[in-house]
Amino acid sequence: MAGDGLEGRRILVHVCGGIAAVKAPELITGLRKEGAEVRVVMTAAATAFVAPLALQALSGHPVAHPGRGAAVDEAGMPHIDLSAWADCHLVAPATATTIARLAVGLADDLVSATLLATRAPVLLAPAMETGMWENPATQANLGKLRSRGLHLVGPLSGRLASGREGMGRMAEPAQLLEAARLLVEPRRELAGVGVLVTAGGTREPIDPVRYLGNRSSGRMGLELARAAQRRGATVHLVTCAELDGSPVGVEVVTVETAQEMLAACRELIPEVSLLLMAAAVADYRMAHPSAQKMHRSEHPTLELELVANVDVLGELVAERPAACKVVGFAAETEDFRRRGREKLAAKGCDLLVANPVSGEHSAMGGEEAEAVVLYPDGREVELPYAPKSLIAGRILDLAAGLLDQSRGAPGAG
Repeated sequence: MAGDGLEGRRILVHVCGGIAAVKAPELITGLRKEGAEVRVVMTAAATAFVAPLALQALSGHPVAHPGRGAAVDEAGMPHIDLSAWADCHLVAPATATTIARLAVGLADDLVSATLLATRAPVLLAPAMETGMWENPATQANLGKLRSRGLHLVGPLSGRLASGREGMGRMAEPAQLLEAARLLVEPRRELAGVGVLVTAGGTREPIDPVRYLGNRSSGRMGLELARAAQRRGATVHLVTCAELDGSPVGVEVVTVETAQEMLAACRELIPEVSLLLMAAAVADYRMAHPSAQKMHRSEHPTLELELVANVDVLGELVAERPAACKVVGFAAETEDFRRRGREKLAAKGCDLLVANPVSGEHSAMGGEEAEAVVLYPDGREVELPYAPKSLIAGRILDLAAGLLDQSRGAPGAG
């Protein structure tokens, strides 16, 4: 019987052919230290980076790889036996080739066949050069996999195998362990709770083809929605961002402007007990947007008259049901703690997540973030720099702690 965390869990580690495969021994050791039972599958290319015998010694089981085909049941079919055995699959590293195979449903090696056959959660840890990671084909493949419910952790920015600096470094084993815990723990503390998440940067029209916007990708809101849904919540996602795969089981409402976001949230707020306001709402909008496209030939110089935008967070805090809890977000380029505290006091949130959006750890538009969660009573919780999927999980941990007093409120049953 499985215990807490990874104790007693059956984890199948898929090692693919990249230099990050050298981290597999540390990952397998960490899993076993936490009480997991570990088996390993390798691609042919992976065996050039780390010896199957070494991973056999660390996992305590024969390693399945081309030329051996080891399985849980030697008399059966390896990919079926392994897929049925696992509580969770960790693909580390997940190379561009493996990601492409999974996206199109190929089953031409033991790794891809096993993953195609499984119904257990799959966690991908991408690792590749920056150009490969940013290629539209890779991003399209990842979008397909996310939409099918596969989970990602990383990649990170850092030194790559080529010696260059950039995005594509595999997440560290400690981060993979944390992500695996989130996947295999029976987290149902939000079962039946209505949750509303906002995401992305609003787009305020200048004319029919131009708008005022910001660099928000909507990634944090998307990860919050996924995390809440995995914990049993009924989730509504109001987004201005173009999603790379809607979370399975999440109701998505797409809007453009702050006014549209406020209207959509007002319709949904009676159904929810928790608001996670991660959207980057524009502070200003055009006083009089042009009904026609403006041309440079007709406007050699141009002055835009801007007016203060609607305060979506402030309006919803004021209108929420008494038991509804609100988590606000503040993206700041300087002194983000102080400014976060000022926003927390001004808006009346129950929690506020303050993110720095300048420097190398900027949360705006990236795959990773760092933050500090601020409480009205002065407490602070640090969230060190990590993939947004992990940051979202920690925010949900803290937000769930607010709900004990509001069980039975609208949206909680």
